[in-house]
Amino acid sequence: MSVELRMLTLSVVLGIVQIIAASHAASLQRGYRWTASPRDEEVDPLRGVAGRLDRALRNFGETFALFAAVVLVAHVTDTHDALTEWGARLYFWGRVAYVLLYAAGVPLIRSLVWNVATVGIVLIIAALLFG
Repeated sequence: MSVELRMLTLSVVLGIVQIIAASHAASLQRGYRWTASPRDEEVDPLRGVAGRLDRALRNFGETFALFAAVVLVAHVTDTHDALTEWGARLYFWGRVAYVLLYAAGVPLIRSLVWNVATVGIVLIIAALLFG
């Protein structure tokens, strides 16, 4: 398996971990009765770690589709070089650091780390367009 596909697979695992963490944090805050309900009524926004995990998960969803798309295009077109490998690694490890920093409530550095993951996507795009 290529580095890029391995990082894509690990990113899927990261997404699953984020879903579980955000779900449990929300359940701890709102109660498991709420978790099992149809959730039809309005609720207060999540706060603290639960809110941060929820926002980090939503942000992951925004970037993951882009990452998956470029990794799969690189795979189908047999574009595999240092840019695609570094891009995939930067995306995955940037996302890991991002969720940890976000959950911990670390400002500014978290936003800078978001850029690391985004640069990873851009590197893969550059390899596809100019490689």
